[in-house]
Amino acid sequence: MKRILLIITVLCIMATGCNQTGKKMNDAANPFLSEYTTPFQVPPFNDIKDEHYLPAFERGIAIHKEEIDKIINNPEEPDFENTIAALDRSGEQLRKVRYVFNCNTESNTNELLQEIAQKVAPLESSHYDDINLNPDLFKRVKTVYEKRDNLDLTTEEKTLLEKMYKDFVRGGAELDDTKQARLREINKRISVLSLQFGDNVLAENNAYKLFIENEADLAGLPEGVIAGAAEVSRAAGQEGKWLFTTHKPSMIPFLQYADKRELREKLHKAYCARGDNDNDHDNKKILVEMANLRLERAQLLGYETHAHYILEKRMAKKPENVYNLLNPIWEAALPVSKKEVQEMQSLISLEGNDFKLAAWDWWYYAEKLRKEKYDLDEEALRPYFELENVRNGLFQVCNNLFGISFEVRNDIPKYHEDAQVFEVKDADGSHLGVLYMDFHPRASKRGGAWMDKYRKQYMKDGENITPVITTVFNFSKPAGGKPALLSFEEVSTMFHEMGHALHGLFSDCTYESISGTDVPWDFVELPSSIMENWASEPEVLKLYGKHYETGETIPDELIQKIKKAGHFNQGFVNVEYLSAAFLDMNWHTLNKITSDIDVDQFETAALNRIGLIPEIVVRYRSTYFSHIFSGDYSAGYYSYKWSEVLDADAFEAFKETSLFDTKTAESFRDNILARGGTEDPMILYKRFRGREPSIDPLLKRSGLSRP
Repeated sequence: MKRILLIITVLCIMATGCNQTGKKMNDAANPFLSEYTTPFQVPPFNDIKDEHYLPAFERGIAIHKEEIDKIINNPEEPDFENTIAALDRSGEQLRKVRYVFNCNTESNTNELLQEIAQKVAPLESSHYDDINLNPDLFKRVKTVYEKRDNLDLTTEEKTLLEKMYKDFVRGGAELDDTKQARLREINKRISVLSLQFGDNVLAENNAYKLFIENEADLAGLPEGVIAGAAEVSRAAGQEGKWLFTTHKPSMIPFLQYADKRELREKLHKAYCARGDNDNDHDNKKILVEMANLRLERAQLLGYETHAHYILEKRMAKKPENVYNLLNPIWEAALPVSKKEVQEMQSLISLEGNDFKLAAWDWWYYAEKLRKEKYDLDEEALRPYFELENVRNGLFQVCNNLFGISFEVRNDIPKYHEDAQVFEVKDADGSHLGVLYMDFHPRASKRGGAWMDKYRKQYMKDGENITPVITTVFNFSKPAGGKPALLSFEEVSTMFHEMGHALHGLFSDCTYESISGTDVPWDFVELPSSIMENWASEPEVLKLYGKHYETGETIPDELIQKIKKAGHFNQGFVNVEYLSAAFLDMNWHTLNKITSDIDVDQFETAALNRIGLIPEIVVRYRSTYFSHIFSGDYSAGYYSYKWSEVLDADAFEAFKETSLFDTKTAESFRDNILARGGTEDPMILYKRFRGREPSIDPLLKRSGLSRP
């Protein structure tokens, strides 16, 4: 018997040893679980495999729990350092994998990553609920918060303390056990639904294909658009045909130039029906459930609606202030859009047609009007907007303003072969951060353009941890033997996302949770929107506007046409956007849970109330409104317009001095770009501008008048 027990004991020890050895081996093989040895410690993308993510998440959660337990069980009296700062520092291992995973599921996803995301979302939701709803942890935070007036804290420390305390309260720390249990269920369910919504939109985008077999159906389309469609079709296994999709770089040129009205209608309707096809990728039930769950959560926490809950942390503060922003711009823009309809309807009649202008006609006849009124052909601009020239011109603008430089680094690993990577250096030559740029569409990338981070800037043990930033686009690909030639809208988009990147790169904060772009959503678009202003300035157009064949600088004649056409189609631009902002607010100012909402009827009623004209379709219909149902902009899509008010007013500061006034640029960097969320944004803005912003520069820039 003793011998048997001895054998069993030895076997158990051996098994334990094998398990521990296996665990160590797995850890050693998992790049997330060891120190990066890459330049600037960027993620080692060449070594990261899909199967590394889930174990890294699990280990990150386990380590974070240990860190939280250590804070809770600290025998010392709670103070800023051992509780608030310690909380900010905790979770570093978890953030390490989450930032990479989130970026890659957006820009380079696959079925396995989507499956992992479905597993990770409830895990993380549960984990953070465990933190936010931990009574012992909240007690320590509350103790520090209640004695804040007696503490010698910096402005950044005061902001972090207040944010952390309010996050606990808003996270349900003061709810009873029953309500906390329900809150956990809600948060977990929302996290899963949000992923499903985004996956469905991506699937719908990739599923629709308009193959054209008859060359006559390509009438009106520019040569470059035709060549690009032929290459995409060839890649899809359909040699000798032309393929158009609902991805905007494919769809918009088709709507602008294709003479075949019935094909424009077909493509436009397919775009507008995404997520609303009563198939496996239908989003109607998902978004209704999300809207109801968000409302239930808000009311659990004592708020009237989800919008009230969200806006408490924004510059707007409450829904009334959002409407106070949107309504006057809507009232100024809607009459302009109706005049634009009349102009296009007249053009239709002059052509001998008797049909009424429809939404799928807008881009086509707007383009004709642009040519007629301003002799400006968007396609005539593209040869001057070769992608690399635009990128280099943008880099030069950043250098002129802030003295920074961008150095190509071929020794830094990339997450996809299409990505470009640069080391960004400050004016004194010191390392500022790493920037990835990823320009073209692919099936693994969601639509649109965005900035994200693989690592944020913060201070650790007295050392500045520098940021690793990525900017992602869906620009027209090289086609027909030509390089990638951009539309002016795509040029503006590149400048826009660089503004976000600068916000992340220039961050000079101590605490990770309030550094970089971690600011209120109606403030985060200021750094990006203001950069768009430089894109259309004649001096800057000559920096990047070089003909891709001849090297000729864009002529003054074309620049003047661009400037004169600056107010063109602004009724449409504003009405299309604002209608989406109103729709967002309609979903999130619901104050009664209603599970049987008919999404199409709800949407139609919401848009009819504001008087949206039938010739314009809301920029994002509910079923593919990813900003609010799979992104962070719920009750916040208005933020772009709020930030436009700020950016138009802020750009006036440069116009009052000079376009590249270094003193003004330094003030913008120091007071806006470097400060992250360390202080109230209006205080930061007034410190830069000397006063609160005015709406008038935005109206002037858009060619609109106060109603």
